[in-house]
Amino acid sequence: MADSIFPENYFIDGTLKNVLLKLIDKKRKFDALKNKHIFLLWLTFILTTFYLYYLYKQILIPYSHSFSSMFSVFIGELSNLYALLLVIGALGFVNIIKQKRDKAEKEYHELRCEIIDKSKDLINNTKTWENRHEIYEVLKEKYDINLFHQAK
Repeated sequence: MADSIFPENYFIDGTLKNVLLKLIDKKRKFDALKNKHIFLLWLTFILTTFYLYYLYKQILIPYSHSFSSMFSVFIGELSNLYALLLVIGALGFVNIIKQKRDKAEKEYHELRCEIIDKSKDLINNTKTWENRHEIYEVLKEKYDINLFHQAK
């Protein structure tokens, strides 16, 4: 896999190859966590919407004349407690995944910036240095990793 992503017409030393493979791995991890976060966020939104609609139709409308009767009916059914705990747990899980996503993004961005800063030290071969833009283009096209500029 490592050899197929880099252009074969010039030499890439082991250090540069390992650093770029680590960067690709961090990018994949970040993208996976980003997609997981978005999926869980939408799932939690839909779950919360259905739960609030259920509460509206089954408790709020029939017992709207008295708050105490609404509260009694809500507490009286154990399924309401389970559904409420499910919604709160889903919101907490989304928050945990967001924190993991932010950490993965930070690690990816720091490694990307370090590669950009230390590219002269990583690329020792003069032909590789002259053709580094080809490596950067391959990474940009295949993996959406921009090594031309430090800005996100």
